[in-house]
Amino acid sequence: MPVKIRLQRHGKKGKPFFWIVAADSRAKRDGKFLEKLGTYNPNTNPATIEIDVDHSVKWLQNGAQPSDTAKAILSYKGILLKHHLLGGVRKGALTEEQAEEKFNTWLEEKQNSIAAKVGGLDKAKAEAKAKALKAEKEVSEKRALAAVEAEAPAAEAVEAVEEEATEAAALETPAVEEAVEAAPVAEEVTEEAPAAEEVAEEAPKKEEE
Repeated sequence: MPVKIRLQRHGKKGKPFFWIVAADSRAKRDGKFLEKLGTYNPNTNPATIEIDVDHSVKWLQNGAQPSDTAKAILSYKGILLKHHLLGGVRKGALTEEQAEEKFNTWLEEKQNSIAAKVGGLDKAKAEAKAKALKAEKEVSEKRALAAVEAEAPAAEAVEAVEEEATEAAALETPAVEEAVEAAPVAEEVTEEAPAAEEVAEEAPKKEEE
């Protein structure tokens, strides 16, 4: 029975999530499988891959053929390398200790490379966030400046109205002062009135005489 190592799709629409399985090559893509070897999540950066290395190597040794995508995943996780090293052990070119040492050395370098990539992504995210905050700050400052400029004409208009009111009050002041100065004159006229009355009283007396 020909066996393939391939991906079986799961997950939601637009967010695929895959199982890595060993299945009969004649079975449907998402149908029955012989063994689930791991999972592959392409929605993260970098992609999240969890796979059983020893079982995957065992299927390869038994003649299982990976699909193109599965082959890339097996290579990324070092499974193809381990399969190759174990082939060298079978042929006597390497001892098991040497093969294990080579594999562990490669695995450590790979993990360092992934860590560096993740660090670079985190740094890029931090820089992008800082840049976005700076741009947002600049936009806020521009809005505040525009608001101040918009309020300036209104303030000038208020000042102009106040100046006009002050000028009008200054023009009205002399008229008020003139009215105040004219008031005593009227009182003096009023005070002289009794003298006229006395003249009027004296006039009948003269007629009687």
